[in-house]
Amino acid sequence: MKFNIIIEKDDEGRYVAECPDLPGCLSEGETLEDALENVNEAIIGCLKSRLKSAGEGLKISSFERRLDISIDLQGNSYVQASTS
Repeated sequence: MKFNIIIEKDDEGRYVAECPDLPGCLSEGETLEDALENVNEAIIGCLKSRLKSAGEGLKISSFERRLDISIDLQGNSYVQASTS
């Protein structure tokens, strides 16, 4: 999975890194390396949080052979499941 990262310097010279693929996912650092490391951690945190929220809405009692699940991580988290 690949994510786009936008990095800008703020007025104080700090690096601000944002992941536009995950709205609200941003971080900063004193150096470029710090900003990249911090935004990587922020991306992992965003994904874990969204997956947890999406999984809470999933209610499946049982299935025979296969379970297909779709999770939207960009918008409002939702889950669609189908069984076969």
